[in-house]
Amino acid sequence: MQYSYSYWEKSIWFNDVDVVIIGSGIVGLSAAIHLKESQPQLKILILERGLLPSGASSKNAGFAAFGSPSELLMDLKTHSEEEVFGLVGKRLKGLKLLRSNLGDANIGYEDGPGHELFLDKDEELFENCMAQLDYLNRSIEECTGIKNVYVGSDESIQKFGFQGVKHIISNTGEGTIDTGKMIDTLMRKAVSLEIRILNNVNVESYHDEGEDVIIKTNLAAEIRARNLLIATNAFTKELIPDINVIPGRGQVLVTSELDWIDFHGPCHFDEGYFYFRKIGKRILIGGGRNLDFEAERTTKFGLTELVQNKLEQYLREMILPGKKFEIEYRWSGIMAFGDKKTVLTQQLSSNVFCAVRLGGIGIAIGSLIGKEAADLLMEKH
Repeated sequence: MQYSYSYWEKSIWFNDVDVVIIGSGIVGLSAAIHLKESQPQLKILILERGLLPSGASSKNAGFAAFGSPSELLMDLKTHSEEEVFGLVGKRLKGLKLLRSNLGDANIGYEDGPGHELFLDKDEELFENCMAQLDYLNRSIEECTGIKNVYVGSDESIQKFGFQGVKHIISNTGEGTIDTGKMIDTLMRKAVSLEIRILNNVNVESYHDEGEDVIIKTNLAAEIRARNLLIATNAFTKELIPDINVIPGRGQVLVTSELDWIDFHGPCHFDEGYFYFRKIGKRILIGGGRNLDFEAERTTKFGLTELVQNKLEQYLREMILPGKKFEIEYRWSGIMAFGDKKTVLTQQLSSNVFCAVRLGGIGIAIGSLIGKEAADLLMEKH
């Protein structure tokens, strides 16, 4: 017998909806909260395909970062100065917005500094970064007002106990957050504003009819809304096949509790493709997409021996040399990239909008993109 929803269920959840948002990650929740705070009368419904956010918002490493020297220099090869440092400014603005909206205690924010590590093989890369350090610092100061963000810190190598690390450049503006606390706080804030969230709902298609958008899902009920915001990041091609979004899987592992951790702050190396940090008495390490870009260009969650073995090797040989540890957690998250590092926040049709392609920096920029998407939607009215 076919399942059907009652009058009560349809009237509360599926009928007379002002805004449907697909995706309950940092962008979707931030957009919903900003909309509701600006226009309290709006009826907002968030649809989430998973039990929890399904992309990277609750699966990332918790880096409150805006770019290492080598990453920015790499970006400058394919982007203009205005684009690169404009994005740095947006990342820092987004982090400030996240912290002010939710509060540092509620997201487990901890100051850095962060550290970019240069291994024995990276001498040329390090020398290039040092040669450009004054330029990078001046450019960041011009767009943000923050002085001397990057400083050489080779003296930290022995103190941290790393092996095979030849140089360190520290970033005074980086920190870390507790990703779980961030998403939980966003969800609780959304619910407190009477924003409804439905989980395990897979949106199969939508059609903008001019006055309303018809949204078809795996539910028996059809949802009709006046506006639709797509905040599905790496999974957006399932709804918009021709959009320029390329998925990128990030693999992560976390150790058992340790009695010795000598470093503080987020660390990254190999132009940002690898990263690690402390979580309490544990160490999280992740990354490795560059080991096999083709295999990691996927929306399928999963782990590979190639990446996991490399992460363990760095733990064993570089971060915790000569020390015993066990791996207690392994997972993956799906990020979204494109041919440019710019985020796609735009109107697709009369009543349909999207805010996707965060480039692996959702923590830094997600709150701001959610606000910009909400503002774009409100401009229509």
